[in-house]
Amino acid sequence: MSPYIGLTIPAKAEYLDIVRLTLYGVATKAGFSFEDIEDMKVAVAEACNNAILHAYSHDQSGTVEVQFEHSSGFLRISVKDEGNSFNYVQTDAEAASLHHKSISEATVGGLGLFLMQALMDDVQVLTHSGKGTEVILTKQLAGQLNRKEEMV
Repeated sequence: MSPYIGLTIPAKAEYLDIVRLTLYGVATKAGFSFEDIEDMKVAVAEACNNAILHAYSHDQSGTVEVQFEHSSGFLRISVKDEGNSFNYVQTDAEAASLHHKSISEATVGGLGLFLMQALMDDVQVLTHSGKGTEVILTKQLAGQLNRKEEMV
């Protein structure tokens, strides 16, 4: 495992700016373009928002752990909570795509995952036996060969 930078924030929206600022610093140092950084900021904020809004009940406090790992031409960002998991079923990108569908066919729940998939090169959702969810977002550095086997 490559060295990483990690944050543990309270599961509250007012702490998202710390995640965005850290992402900006890590991604800039890794050589990502402004456009790629903005895409990553949106995707990571969506993953954090999902954890903040859905992982913990209203009377329960919790944390969100965010790790940034830069290695071999890509940046991997893990967003993990220890709250309530959800039943996520991975579908292939073509079947899950909203292209060629009307807006009425889209459901409100799950649009964040489509957004993350559109902005990042790889998105994995791992549920941990009903106690926690981890979203792993990966972005290739522009100009790098596709090294999908290194991302896994």
